[in-house]
Formats: sequence, structure tokens, C-alpha cells
Amino acid sequence: MPNMSLTRNEMPVQEPDVRNKNFKEVALGYTEEQAIDEAKRCLNCKNKPCSTGCPVQIDIPAFIAQVAEGNFAEAYKIITKSSSLPAVCGRVCPQETQCESKCVRGVKGEPVAIGRLERFVADWHNAQPETVVEKPAANGHKVAVIGSGPSGLACAGDLAKKGYEVTVFEALHVAGGVLSYGIPEFRLPKDIVQKEIEGLKALGVKVETNTVVGKTISIDELMKEEGFESVFIGSGAGLPRFMNIPGENLNGVYSANEFLTRINLMKAYKEGSATPIKAGTSAVIVGGGNVAMDAARCAKRLGADVTIVYRRTQNELPARKEEVEHAMEEGIEFKFLTNPTEITSTENGWVKGVICQQMELSEPDASGRAKPVPVEGAFFEIPADCVIMSIGTSPNPLIKSTTEGLDTQKWGGIIADEDGLTSRTGVYAGGDAVTGAATVILAMGAGKKAAAAIDQYIQNK
Repeated sequence: MPNMSLTRNEMPVQEPDVRNKNFKEVALGYTEEQAIDEAKRCLNCKNKPCSTGCPVQIDIPAFIAQVAEGNFAEAYKIITKSSSLPAVCGRVCPQETQCESKCVRGVKGEPVAIGRLERFVADWHNAQPETVVEKPAANGHKVAVIGSGPSGLACAGDLAKKGYEVTVFEALHVAGGVLSYGIPEFRLPKDIVQKEIEGLKALGVKVETNTVVGKTISIDELMKEEGFESVFIGSGAGLPRFMNIPGENLNGVYSANEFLTRINLMKAYKEGSATPIKAGTSAVIVGGGNVAMDAARCAKRLGADVTIVYRRTQNELPARKEEVEHAMEEGIEFKFLTNPTEITSTENGWVKGVICQQMELSEPDASGRAKPVPVEGAFFEIPADCVIMSIGTSPNPLIKSTTEGLDTQKWGGIIADEDGLTSRTGVYAGGDAVTGAATVILAMGAGKKAAAAIDQYIQNK
């Protein structure tokens, strides 16, 4: 019998006052009974509107129909025809603005919890005994992938399934890119990331860590000397931006990139860590995106009283609604219509506080968007001994500066067409390296498109 409930099955989670003191995963996942019950809410629409909202085009009604019947293994097969990282996507994709926003059940109630079901299926599969993965027959062609983040892994996985010899080059000592260094353990456990990567290795993907393309080896050398017929650049956007206000060079000021890398990759939150990090007794996080929420929630877990300042209102927050709700539940304070103008200092050069100006929204412009404008004379200071800047990132200029003929945008993004082709023949790019900081699933979609284009390019050579 179909489940016609207007509300979805709630996701079991740790209690806020418990989870804000540990780095264990917040969401605990559906049971089999909850997953089957939720799957039965799907109407199995023939025109599949939900799939049109998925950047990697998963056949969502088909996999959900298998979950409803208890056929979890078959559901996993359907998902992985399109997605190389289902356990990751089920946790961090903004389903509410993508697949779930197209769900017909959402017209008169809550949409089907597609992301939660994807996560359940992936976790169920990962809990089963290891199975031998059959490698595709080699086709004799080599492709290099720069960066082991979501776009690089998606590209590598799709090419490996077609028989290509794929080598992924990663600058850091651990593969996973932003999945490993950027997203906290309580949102995306690192053993899950590595499990997904091991699955790609089983398909034949090679991963070379500690390899900085542009320093250790160049793209020209990869193609001319190492025999790679095509290269995909998925190096992300890890270069932090700052506001250029007084005091940003004080002790206790971090970019969110550094703060999260030291916590996620180097385990700075653990007692006895070789790379400890201080969030102080009070921390101010500047920004309103998912990265700002991650930094704030990490600082809270390190024992700080945390305030997020954002120059627009709560309605304009770019972070996922779920992440904002979790942050608020965990005791993080938000100050909206607030813009930092200066970071003040103690006598010994450490952060003392953040001077902010009150903002207000202007009348909407021609595009319909209101802009934050200063309220004259309305300044106040927030005491703090830690400030974390989370106002965006840019692509690292290293690859562009060492690759002749690679065209880029003024802000540093690599110029590529809709299939990922750059100004260099045989060189493709996708994800944050092209678009600037975006979502994991959009980066994966770009990697998949580029993989299809690379395959066509090599086969037609």
C-alpha cells in the first residue's frame, strides 16, 4: 500500500546539547523500516520530475521503487549507474533545492526524502560483506585527472567504467579533496569518503597523493612525456578570500579553509594533535554559506561561544536550511544585517573583538534583489578572541601560471565550455576550478560531462 502521509519520516539525530560537544555524525540514518515506509510515499511519476533536478541524472523513481520492495542491492545498482559517490551525496547534496524541489509530493506536503533514502541505500551496501568488483576490460587509453575532489572522482569513475587507465593526482597526502579537508566529520565521516574512493580504486583508478601539478609535474609533461592522451582539471577552489579590513593579520584570525583543513585533515580537535588549533572562548564567523556553518559548528565543538555575522537577513542565507537549523539548535548565535569593518587587537597582537556596522536592505533593484547598505553611525563591537573568515574562495593560480595557452577568467576560474573543454586541445576542466565554489553534486555533474566528452575526443582522434 502506498504511504500517503503528507510528512516525511524524520531523520534520527543526536540531541543538540550532546552533539555540540563531539565530532560524531549528527544524523544517524534511517532504519530499514523507516526507509521502506518513506519510499512508499513516492508516486513513481512517469515523467520523473525529480530526476530532472539531479545534476548526475539518477533514475530516482526506479531506485526508490526498489527500496519500497526491500530490494536494497538493486537500488544501489541503479544509483551507481549514475553516481560514483552515493554515500557522500546522500549526506551533503542540497536535495531541497534540486531533486526534492521537483517532487510532486511537495505540492501539498513534504517531498519524498530522496537524499535520506540515497544515504540509506549506500550505507546498507557499505555494511555488507566485501564483494569482488569486476574491472572493465582495458581499452588501451590513458587519462590524467588533477584533483581528487568530487569533480575529479566523478570523472575518474566514469572513465574507469569505460576501460580507461585513469590516474588521479592529488596535492595533499589524503585523497578526497574538499570531502576530506573541508566538510567536518559530524556531517561527512572520513571513513565513508575513503570507502567510496576504495570503490573507485577497485575499478582500476590509480591515486597519486603528494603530487602538486604545476610544481611536481606539469600538464605538458603529463601529456608529452607520460603518455596521457587527455587531462581533466578538477583542482577545486581552495584559495581563501579576505575582506581587506584592518586587523585581518592578527593572531587568532583564520580563513575557514585553514581552520577546517586543520580540523578535518589533521584532526586538530583531538587531544595531543600535532597541529592543534584554538577557537578561543568566543569566536566570530564571517559569512553565511555552508562553509561558515561548518566552521561555526566546529568552533562550538572546540568549546567557544560562537556568533555568525552576516550582512543580509536570514532569508538570504545561502547555506542549506538544515545546516542553519542544526547550527541554531546547537547554540550558535546569528547576527544578521551585520558587516565587520575592523578586527581589534590586544596589546600582544591577538584578536580582541570585531567592530561591526549595522546594515539595512535597500529597495529591490531591477533584478528584484535588495542590497545591504550601511546604517550611518550604527557601529558596535563583538568581543572575540578568534575570527574565522568564510566569504568565499578562488581557484589556485598555480595550474594556470604553469600551463601555456590555458585561458582563465579575471577572477581565476578556468574557461571551459559546457562539456568541460578548455582552450587547450585534450585538456578539460570542471567543478569549482571553473565555476568557483559551488556544491559537491554540481562538481560531480561537471566531472561526468567531461568524462563523456573525453571519451568522445579520444575515440574520435
